Amino acid sequence: MTLSSGSLASQGEEEHPELSRPRPTEKYWEDYEDWKTHHPSAIESFDRFRAAAQGKLLTVFLDYDGTISDIVSNPDKAYMTDEMRDAVSRVASLYPTAIISGRSREKVYDFVRLPQLYYAGSHGLDIVGPKRDDDDDHVELHQPAPWAPAVMDRVYRWCKEAVSDIPGANVEHNKFCVSVHYRNCEQKWWGAVQDVVHRAVAADPKRLKKAEGRKVFEVKPRVAWDKGKALSYLLGELDLHARYGYAEGEIMSLYFGDDHTDEDAFHELREVPKECGAGVIVSTVPKPSNARFSVRDPGEVLVFLNKLADLAESGVTKSLCTSVASGKGRSTGGRGEGGGGSDSSGHSSGPEAETNRGRRGEAA
Repeated sequence: MTLSSGSLASQGEEEHPELSRPRPTEKYWEDYEDWKTHHPSAIESFDRFRAAAQGKLLTVFLDYDGTISDIVSNPDKAYMTDEMRDAVSRVASLYPTAIISGRSREKVYDFVRLPQLYYAGSHGLDIVGPKRDDDDDHVELHQPAPWAPAVMDRVYRWCKEAVSDIPGANVEHNKFCVSVHYRNCEQKWWGAVQDVVHRAVAADPKRLKKAEGRKVFEVKPRVAWDKGKALSYLLGELDLHARYGYAEGEIMSLYFGDDHTDEDAFHELREVPKECGAGVIVSTVPKPSNARFSVRDPGEVLVFLNKLADLAESGVTKSLCTSVASGKGRSTGGRGEGGGGSDSSGHSSGPEAETNRGRRGEAA
């Protein structure tokens, strides 16, 4: 079987540094406790966080696997708990909330099942707004590589056949990218799995690139786009400064994630002025990161999300409800779910209703 009309090369993809951000790689800690002096526990240092968040409207961005669900051996069974779903729903009723995942947007929605959220699937390559009604489709916002699904269909078929003789390897079609998992492989097979992905990318190097995550290699479209750019895009779509009249420094954005790909979002938030952006890395082991805070596991994410909701409900932070009550900007109808709402006529008045649909990026 061939992936394209050309032959598969044996070498890896040509490097294009302009397509990726610099990520920290050097060790700067002695042990886990020392690492936490650089990335304080968001739970243990909650008073510090509370002081930084006071009086601000928060925006909340969440990775899925390893962040609001546990990492499991079978990616099709990475279910979130009902308790976590309730916590995410509670947060979304108070703050604009989005899921940014490497999963396809449809898959992650099937796991989360909260229509009021924004979703960015395939590492931000497929972005949609909240549903207006339960029976409606999500409002399409942005797809920077609209050509990718057809290409990934071919990549998926080729990779699935190529790993068929590698025990434990699993190929997942995530619509705008293809993930080749080696979590269930013995270590002696990891190189063979990586070689499959190298060869897939080498077959179409002008349009494809290779990426890595936690026990997964991925084939992605070669576009200058990542989770950090998706986060900034969503902030632009929310347009909270204009909608509610907030000044610079009155909105604080949070991103929770556990993977290499989440570092792009952490890096994006490091660039936000006045410390109004904070990454929260989910990890039980020290590793280089751009995150400001840390939590150990999804259980601590759950605790922290409920603490965020407590801050809004006690008036420490602003919320979508108080933003409407203040009379700043246009009303979202008081529903406050994920930033969307309805006006008196029943039509959606959230940011998704003002979207310039169909905008597309170009391959880099």
